[in-house]
Amino acid sequence: MNDFSSIRRDRKLDLAAHAAWLYYIAGNTQDEIAIKLQISRQAAQRMVALAVSERLIKFRLDYPLSNCIALAEALRDRWGLAVCEVVPTTTDPRNGISICAATHLENYLMTRTPLILAFSSGRMLRSVVEQISPMNQPQHKVISIVGNLSHYGHAGRHEVVMHLSDRVGSQAYPVPTPVIATSVEERQLLQTQRSFLTIKALAEQAKATFVGIGQIGWDCPLHRDGFINDAEVTELVEAGAVGEIAGWAYDREGMLIEGATNSRVASVPLEQPAQKLVIGVAGDSERIEAIRAALQGKLINGLITDKESAQKLLATAND
Repeated sequence: MNDFSSIRRDRKLDLAAHAAWLYYIAGNTQDEIAIKLQISRQAAQRMVALAVSERLIKFRLDYPLSNCIALAEALRDRWGLAVCEVVPTTTDPRNGISICAATHLENYLMTRTPLILAFSSGRMLRSVVEQISPMNQPQHKVISIVGNLSHYGHAGRHEVVMHLSDRVGSQAYPVPTPVIATSVEERQLLQTQRSFLTIKALAEQAKATFVGIGQIGWDCPLHRDGFINDAEVTELVEAGAVGEIAGWAYDREGMLIEGATNSRVASVPLEQPAQKLVIGVAGDSERIEAIRAALQGKLINGLITDKESAQKLLATAND
């Protein structure tokens, strides 16, 4: 086999592996695979068959996939989820979760019909953006539901919407506020601005909202990234907060905290229970209580997580 033939075969196997991952791991139909890989439906079918014949997917099917599907169905049934995906746990759970979430997000981004998609921020969602294939989809709007500034004006490192817009060419609408204002009066003033009201109205029309889930405690994401200070962490813990979404803190039952920093959150308000599709993208041992509470309080009605987190969530479902 000459070098050119070898390169062609490698590229064909790459495509077959991608098609098989979408079909067996992400649960895409052959029509969806054809759209995402920009090939015909017949070619998508051949690529999946090639992956099977070349044993490219053997390691996926021996055990982890079937177990993950069962866990996803159990989570879906337990909390009445509209969307639930569970991926095998790896050394860094963020990798597998972000790949799966990116695949799910791309299903929306690849559509020709204009859509509005909303996002919080954070490390996990930034990892999702990094997995998105470059494309040009200017018909879509990508909306942030949370600001990206601290009390003191410095920007967080894990903004999502502008980076996603750069990657896919969609229109970007970042929230022009800090995550948490310095006072109730400042929050009220910020949220009466035309730019905020426009984004809030767009977010309410979103086809889907993807959110990260953070725990509350010392060196939690909000604290580590400078959005809340030491005294505010202490205040939230004493108020019973265990988790947060877009800066909104909630307790063990998933109920939004009264007062504390929640009186100054300048993000788009969360619905409780969520009326539209809100997909939590999260997993690791530190965040189990926060994820479970978000499910319990119906702040999210979709979840993309990893196997180990799914097992822990189900084990604590009745606590």
